[in-house]
Amino acid sequence: MSKILILYHSSHGSVANMAHEFADTIVSRGGEAVVRVFEKRQDHDVVITKQDLISCDGLAFGTPTRFGMMAAQAKAFWETTSDLWLKGALIDKPACVFSSSSSMHGGNEATLLNLSLPLLHHGMMLLGIPYDVPELLATEMGGTPYGATHVAGSQNNASLTQTEIKICRAAASRLLRVAEKLT
Repeated sequence: MSKILILYHSSHGSVANMAHEFADTIVSRGGEAVVRVFEKRQDHDVVITKQDLISCDGLAFGTPTRFGMMAAQAKAFWETTSDLWLKGALIDKPACVFSSSSSMHGGNEATLLNLSLPLLHHGMMLLGIPYDVPELLATEMGGTPYGATHVAGSQNNASLTQTEIKICRAAASRLLRVAEKLT
């Protein structure tokens, strides 16, 4: 059974909802989902440790978009991982990224690319969403070849659409499938 780490920050709940879609999909397909956050916001939250990264077989990493960049909480954590980088602790682990913005042109794709940078520096294998996922071609809200996305609306209260959910599930399934082949 492959252990997939779902690591995220969520300000208004959209990224948390996406993370839970990832986790539910991993579990439903026979994997182990380990959900972690960068800072404790609710009683059930578990804060990430470096050991969580070392012991996972794959990583799904998401934050809301902050002007096309990852949330500061995530950046602060990744800046503490130089020791893992020096040891090559994450080399060849598969990973994917996901994000949410308040508008269609709110920076999701730039954020996904920004989320990818520390993963690539650590030698992880970045997985996108291939075009054999039919929802990717049909989406009118979130979803890109770089990763799963959501458009939360100007009040940050839009629920995940069925298309966005299917894209999250496709990304999670692919991550688990690749992790299983590598483990």
